[in-house]
Amino acid sequence: MGASLFRLPPVSTPGRIGEIMKSIKFVVKVNRGSLAPAFVLRIDRTPVQMTTNRKLALMMGKFTAEDAIKSIQNSKCVPELVPVQENG
Repeated sequence: MGASLFRLPPVSTPGRIGEIMKSIKFVVKVNRGSLAPAFVLRIDRTPVQMTTNRKLALMMGKFTAEDAIKSIQNSKCVPELVPVQENG
């Protein structure tokens, strides 16, 4: 009985990790008590526009999403950063 050798595929490679990180965007989800959660639709207007349709939510970079959270955070709503895998 001879021992057979085989190679496992690499767990991760540095280039692949960079590709994955570039394809992750964020949406801002806002919970307002018992109402359905809303998502940030537009941030270029005051007040920030919201939508309950997740597919219409604005996908943005992490720093932009964190700024949006800071601008809408108050005692009546709890914004949350939600990562989304971007297609393409």
